[in-house]
Amino acid sequence: MAKNSISPTIVPDTVWLGRGCHPGPEPERDVRRNLIALKAAGVIDDFLDLDPVEAARSTDLYPRDESADPGPSARRVFEARWCVADGLTVRAQLTTYEPESRRKKSEGVTWVLAAEAERAWEAGWPSPATMFWPDSDLVAWDHEPVPDVRLRTTNHLPKDDDELRRLLRACTRQSWSIHVVVHEAMTPDALGRRPITAFLPPSLRHRVVEHRATPEQALIADFVMKRELGVGIPRGGAVILPSTPQALDGDAEYFTVRNVFLDGTEPTELLNKIVEFASLPRPLPVDAEQALTRLRQGWHLLTPAEELIHAQAMVTRYAKALEAMTASCDLYREAAESALEALAEATGGDGAPRTAPSATAKEDPSPWKALTKTLARFRGPNPQAPDAEPQQRPHSQ
Repeated sequence: MAKNSISPTIVPDTVWLGRGCHPGPEPERDVRRNLIALKAAGVIDDFLDLDPVEAARSTDLYPRDESADPGPSARRVFEARWCVADGLTVRAQLTTYEPESRRKKSEGVTWVLAAEAERAWEAGWPSPATMFWPDSDLVAWDHEPVPDVRLRTTNHLPKDDDELRRLLRACTRQSWSIHVVVHEAMTPDALGRRPITAFLPPSLRHRVVEHRATPEQALIADFVMKRELGVGIPRGGAVILPSTPQALDGDAEYFTVRNVFLDGTEPTELLNKIVEFASLPRPLPVDAEQALTRLRQGWHLLTPAEELIHAQAMVTRYAKALEAMTASCDLYREAAESALEALAEATGGDGAPRTAPSATAKEDPSPWKALTKTLARFRGPNPQAPDAEPQQRPHSQ
């Protein structure tokens, strides 16, 4: 798979981003049912279910940008609005996409989710993912774009060296999530097999992917990670993976935890490291930048106050357009009147060009005389014409 290109823009601290894959044939049905249930329960204020063509039409509330269009492969666009602490509004937009290929039956429908709050995002707020997707194991919406990797569960590292390298590269370069690798010092019991991401604050639970290395994978996992990413994993410990070997600039050791007890208790040190890592500035992937642009400039679910602002803005815009059209009509009318006056002056009012009279011409009121002169011009000079004067012969000497 190709890398995700990175934009120089930093992810705003007001934004929550997520991307994944739903393996089922009708993911929109699961989203629709969840939104209806949450609205009925008062968890969300309202939602919209839009066709991609309809979603491409802007409300004109914000400046239009071509990247606000969902794109030709979009299936559905869902918008939802809810409130968090202190009545702050969160706006979120989820778009489902057809996969690039259907070579494998396991390839599902890709989804992209962007949410933005009115101030800096807090980890304790509800996860936007659970506003659209049911937070239940019955619906497997939480697959990562990286094959065989999921949120909300533990993912065991492959035993083959080459497969492990490919997995680490894909997770750090293609995923929007934070990836954590935990080494099992010994085979854990049922409590120890529970994912540690369940202890994270709500907004981080669906942004962190947990990988597990078995007891016998300690050396190979440490070797491959040091070679690929510049970080190692201690026995019985954990490490947060950077996107590149240079991403942490010497802080790789800081985001390493020496001991993680997988006995069902809360791994406080590791959780604090994950929360701190998630708060660091990070580059905004191009795909995520487009999703954020669609959220900001292609928003349709307006509040009554926003609808009033939108209506007032449209009235002002139409008034300015009408004023400009009126001014243009006035200019055209003045130009036409000036042109008609100039034409009348040039033609004498009869439409024919007016020429100045000759100084030697004599007026003859006789219409017969005028007609005769006109016919004479057509037939040429005629010495026998009755009005022709006889030529005088020169006198002989």
